[in-house]
Amino acid sequence: MKKLFTISLLLLSLFSYTHAAEDKRYLAEMTMTDITGKTYDVRGTEQGLNIQGLEGKVIFLEFFGHKCPPCLASIPHLIKLQEKYKDTLAIVSIEVQGYTHEEVKKFAEEKGMNYIVVSEERATELVNYIQQRAQWRGSIPFLVAMDTKGDVQFVQAGMLPEASLEELLSQLSKTAK
Repeated sequence: MKKLFTISLLLLSLFSYTHAAEDKRYLAEMTMTDITGKTYDVRGTEQGLNIQGLEGKVIFLEFFGHKCPPCLASIPHLIKLQEKYKDTLAIVSIEVQGYTHEEVKKFAEEKGMNYIVVSEERATELVNYIQQRAQWRGSIPFLVAMDTKGDVQFVQAGMLPEASLEELLSQLSKTAK
């Protein structure tokens, strides 16, 4: 009887562990809606994020502000990178200095931002998730760079020069293949 109880307990433990491992595949499920009205399902994984529709691309997830001088200076660099690498790179910028969805839309149009732009009010869960997972305390610009599998490979507070962003893209394109 003792042996049967031990085996049952062992099997129950194994089942519980397997079930827990399956549950951890996605740590969080959330959405974000860009300025064009497109909604993206976003799932937090053990190593990064799975953003529906951006699979297989290097992702630069950038948190920026409309009043932040380094953020404003980086916009032309991001525009150039998005044009040059449109098939392999997805830039997602989330404005976190309080602009409404409509204000962010107008701002992005004025600046000619050719990549995915989102207001914080349409990505609140994602912003909170990144604050927790990346220990982000609000400094901007803040970049989370993911390889083609969605695994976070680089996190940076502060502006990176265009050449550094291009080198990072090159490295991340190679890492996950």
